[in-house]
Amino acid sequence: MATIRIPPVLRPAVGGERELTADGQNVGEILHAIVEQHPDTQSQLFGADGALNRYVNVYVNDEDVRVLDGLDTAVAAGDTLVILPAMAGGAR
Repeated sequence: MATIRIPPVLRPAVGGERELTADGQNVGEILHAIVEQHPDTQSQLFGADGALNRYVNVYVNDEDVRVLDGLDTAVAAGDTLVILPAMAGGAR
């Protein structure tokens, strides 16, 4: 079972939890398990095409899955996933 760290912006969609656990062989399976348990996360994590939203960064043990195998990145029991929505904007 993997641990998934939930950022503050997604916590309302998961009942306020800071961390969740889920089973899966890869990042995609784990994220879909989260969506199954917390349907409000679907549009926040995935686009209409089923791909990870471009503004959502996912790390497995501090490695960005975009430079690994994306949603197919293997996840072992005890691994930690971190979901980090990209931040934009700023002050002038």
